[in-house]
Amino acid sequence: MEYEIKGGSFPIVICKLQKGETMKNETGAMAFMSSDMKMDTNTGGGLLKGLGRALSGDTIFLNFFTAQSDNQQIGFAARTPGKIMPIRLNGSNTIIGQKNAFLAAEDGVNLDIYFRNKLGAGIFGGEGFILQKFTGTGIVFLEIDGEVIEYDLQPGEKLLVDPGHIAAMEESVEFDIERVKGAKNILFGEGLFFARLQGPGKVWIQTMPLSKLAEALIPFLPTTTEK
Repeated sequence: MEYEIKGGSFPIVICKLQKGETMKNETGAMAFMSSDMKMDTNTGGGLLKGLGRALSGDTIFLNFFTAQSDNQQIGFAARTPGKIMPIRLNGSNTIIGQKNAFLAAEDGVNLDIYFRNKLGAGIFGGEGFILQKFTGTGIVFLEIDGEVIEYDLQPGEKLLVDPGHIAAMEESVEFDIERVKGAKNILFGEGLFFARLQGPGKVWIQTMPLSKLAEALIPFLPTTTEK
C-alpha cells in the first residue's frame, strides 16, 4: 500500500492498493474510491468487539475495502480541521489514542478499546475512562485536532499536559492525573487537573482539541428565542 496525504488543514489520505490489499475504516470516513474496489461492512470481530469500539468513540461497524485489481485508489477524509498522522506498527509496538482518533488502517492493524488502570486517570482524564488501542502490523492513520507536536520522553522524564491536548502515546508511557496546586490556580488558572505523562516513550500533543474549539465558537452562535 502506498499513500499520500493532501489538503492542508482539511486533510485527506489517498491510498493506492494493489490487487488483494485491504484497508478498513470507521463508517463515514471514506471520501471516494476507484471502481474496482470491493466494500464489505461488518463488526470486525463480532458484536462485542463492535460495541467496545463504540464505547471508545467509534462506530460499531467497520468498512473493509479490497482492491480487485492493481493500482486502485481510495480516499479517507478527516472530519475536523487538523492533521492525519500515519503511524507504522511492526507487531511489537502499541499505540494508545484519544477517543475518535481512528481514521483508517491496513487490514493487519487491530483496533481495540483500552481501559485506564488508574481510576483518577479514567475519571478526570478529559477523554474518559476508555481510549483506543492499536496493535498488529501495518499503517494506522489517526485524526489529530489542529497541529501535532511529538515528544520523545526519556525514562523517568515527565510532561504535564492539559488532558484534552493528548492525541496519542506509546503504551510504555505512564499516564496519570495530577491535581493543580493553589486555590488561585484552581479558580483562575487552567483547571483542576493536569495529565502527567512519564517516559519512556513517544507522546503526540494536539494543538486544538475539538472540545475547546466548540467552546470558543459558542459566544458567536446565534441564540434562539421562544415565540
